[in-house]
Amino acid sequence: MSEQASKVRNKAVPEWAEGLYYNKGMFSEALVYHDDESLFFECRGKDSGVVRFTFEMVEGLKKVEEEDQFERTLKTKNS
Repeated sequence: MSEQASKVRNKAVPEWAEGLYYNKGMFSEALVYHDDESLFFECRGKDSGVVRFTFEMVEGLKKVEEEDQFERTLKTKNS
């Protein structure tokens, strides 16, 4: 884990996790880390919580975004 990420006081973050630590904005702390199967996004603040995204979910979001971008390109060409 990065030196900054190790400053997070939440013991739920696994020792083996690699990630990015963020501290600014809408929440007081955010931590993004991954294992072999998923990405995890954890935030603290008014609405604290942890969200787990499997790599299949992320790949699906990528496909949806590509399809949306293609449709917007078609609409722009047809206008």
